[in-house]
Amino acid sequence: MSEHVSVTDHGPVRVIRMDRPEKKNALTGAMYEPMREALLSADADGSGIGAVLFAGGTGVFTAGNDLADFVAMAGRPFSESPPLRFIRQLARTRTPMVAAVDGIAVGIGTTLTLHCDLVYASPTARFRMPFVELGLVPEAASSYLLPRRVGTLRATEMLMLSEACDADTAVGLGLANAVIPADMLEEHAMAQAARLAALPRGALAATRRLIRGDQAEVEAALEAEAVAFDAQLRSAEAQDAFRAFFARGAARPKTDAAA
Repeated sequence: MSEHVSVTDHGPVRVIRMDRPEKKNALTGAMYEPMREALLSADADGSGIGAVLFAGGTGVFTAGNDLADFVAMAGRPFSESPPLRFIRQLARTRTPMVAAVDGIAVGIGTTLTLHCDLVYASPTARFRMPFVELGLVPEAASSYLLPRRVGTLRATEMLMLSEACDADTAVGLGLANAVIPADMLEEHAMAQAARLAALPRGALAATRRLIRGDQAEVEAALEAEAVAFDAQLRSAEAQDAFRAFFARGAARPKTDAAA
């Protein structure tokens, strides 16, 4: 268990909280494994968990991957990395998932929500996927899921140009269900998760499968992205982009997060 991730069960709702405020909840490799395990065990027969809620802290969901930690992982195949292990489980999880997004949701902070069944955002929520800026490609099947959610042209802006999306825009595009005041956000998301968990499990699971469509296509997109991501991660242009990012960070308060 990572000291920066807490997993707590509130009756049938499991809360997975990213808790690294000094780094804006930037995710390290060590943070991914307890989140993956929490999803996997939620799906286990007899777990008693009927919904999972992802949350961050006040004013920040997650700034994405901690790039310093991410670069350190580049020496081994991306196919074996903690981020990809988590992403695979995220796509396969059968338990309904809800996200409470307060503040920035960068990179995986946004792509994670594409796998959630309900997404609620505070007025300060800001979704951004700067993969191409960093010499990388999209992950978590976002190149497949996002165009189907918001349309190809808008997805191109968000994935290629790294255009940010505020809370109201996210609701308008169908990336979030509603904008909720920050002091009520988590309570509202928890209540909705509890509503899901209280529904007949078989009917809920069948309806969820029908809504989500072809699981094989999602996983195929995820794996194709992983191959391209691995190649780009090792590329000269990605290394140049990382160096430029760290150089910019040296001139301002550093978060080491973006992807």
